[in-house]
Amino acid sequence: MTELDTEIAQAAARLIAEEGMPWGSAKQRALKDLGLPPRTALPSHVAVEDALFEHLALFQADTQPGELRALRETALRWMDRLADFEPQLTGAAWRGTANHLSDLHLLLYSDDPKAPEIALINAGLSPEPGVQDRDERGHPLTTLALLVPCPALHQQVGLHLTVHDTRARRGSLLPDARGRSERGDCAALRALLESTPS
Repeated sequence: MTELDTEIAQAAARLIAEEGMPWGSAKQRALKDLGLPPRTALPSHVAVEDALFEHLALFQADTQPGELRALRETALRWMDRLADFEPQLTGAAWRGTANHLSDLHLLLYSDDPKAPEIALINAGLSPEPGVQDRDERGHPLTTLALLVPCPALHQQVGLHLTVHDTRARRGSLLPDARGRSERGDCAALRALLESTPS
């Protein structure tokens, strides 16, 4: 990784950690903040994640671990509620970079893409359509969004649900090139919470 890649990654990490910006937007804004041309090559997500871990350790070490735990506990409650759809936690709360500005992202699996929404409505909730997403073949996915309470943080957090066909679950927990999985099921999240001091 070049020195410029590192500088962009660090600037993007600061925007993610301190302003809650989405990763893509943070990379673009980092270019602008650094006075770089818009067509400058962007660092990889891996580089930004590494910079984000460093930033959190330096500037939010006293608050971020507790915020991360609170978000993971909230995620687990919702995963238990949505157990019929074999939920998996993904994103910052799973990877360990979440703080009080982060949303929660769950993947759900169902042969009927409307089933999770119907289950939520039957539970008295009003999910909104989420940000449009597509599967690996380019087919649109059902996405839902809710604001849910996170008691330990005394605030509400965004809960984003993406519904996949049950066949997509196969191989979904395999590790990436660095040996880390991109998502975890209820058992994996419970193990993570049990292994992390409160």
